[in-house]
Amino acid sequence: MSSPAGDVPERRGRVERGTKETSVLVEVNLDGTGQVEVSTGVGFYDHMLNQLGKHGLFDLIVKTEGDLHIDSHHTIEDTSIALGAAFREALGDKSGIRRFGSASCPLDEALAQVTVDLSGRPYLVHTEPAGMAPMIGPDYDTTMTRHILESFVAQAAICLHVHVPYGRNAHHIVEAQFKALARALREASEFDPRASGVPSTKGVL
Repeated sequence: MSSPAGDVPERRGRVERGTKETSVLVEVNLDGTGQVEVSTGVGFYDHMLNQLGKHGLFDLIVKTEGDLHIDSHHTIEDTSIALGAAFREALGDKSGIRRFGSASCPLDEALAQVTVDLSGRPYLVHTEPAGMAPMIGPDYDTTMTRHILESFVAQAAICLHVHVPYGRNAHHIVEAQFKALARALREASEFDPRASGVPSTKGVL
């Protein structure tokens, strides 16, 4: 599989993270076709990671074993940390990329708007409708969505704004965010055919 730049190697990241609570392996190829193999033991989170790979056209492998006998928090958190670290590794020096990306994705009554800057500086702004259902399925606490994004942003070192101005169904609200995130990351990480070098007046991101 060739990268968009032709003679540039595929941009891949691989991270293994092990603690007393979890064991995580994440592999990502930014120049993939959306092939995803995910297993975290948390069904809805697996579904969201599938959205991220499919709509971002990232090849993604995620294998996590965690202390689900306690709850899903550590499993989701540590996977998100490893995912962010793998994404940052795959970006390399960011030479020739677009850097900025944005996407709006509807899912029935819900709308998610995402803007990203692959800036090298972690920052998150995140808003969701008030009064969301507390759980999706048996093991996904809806307050974890923000924590997933916080953990990803901290390790990927990106600036991310996620806004859901309206929506009723919690599943739709969260899924729209992951789809929009995927599309925004895809745009920001793609090569710009008119650009050369790092897209910053500082010369580094």
